[in-house]
Amino acid sequence: MKMTTPSLVTPACVLATLLLWTTASSGVFISNLSEACYRCLCYVSTECNTAHGCTGGYCGPFNISRVYWSDAGRVTLLDDDPQRNHAWEDCARNYICAKRIVEGYLQKYGKDCNSDGVTDCFDFMMINGNGGNGCTSPLSKTENGRRWLRRYQDCQLVIKA
Repeated sequence: MKMTTPSLVTPACVLATLLLWTTASSGVFISNLSEACYRCLCYVSTECNTAHGCTGGYCGPFNISRVYWSDAGRVTLLDDDPQRNHAWEDCARNYICAKRIVEGYLQKYGKDCNSDGVTDCFDFMMINGNGGNGCTSPLSKTENGRRWLRRYQDCQLVIKA
């Protein structure tokens, strides 16, 4: 009888199954959504003004709308009720809670918007700029889109420096 040594196959399969199970329940696993990317998404939106309140239906440092919040899964501050009228605004104005909204939105709509074979922070910025279903449209067509592109490039330069 030949004895075999334990291999890493079983633990790796268990880990892969666990990872698939945890990400399947919430959407796409967003491996490239790093803290640096969050900072750039925030910078692109409001120059990461954490004191930014609500203007024209957009709130907080990520400039989140009620529709975006709803698409993201109606994330709230701890112990808040998503049915409460201003729950979305309170969460969107809180940097940590707003990051959870952004994560939920990107889990729902995350994809390779510029067809470069990688879903990365640039794609996430395109999703936020054009909306989840329109991320392949060039941002350079509008003044607001061009501002987003400039801010994104500025942020990338700071991160790489």
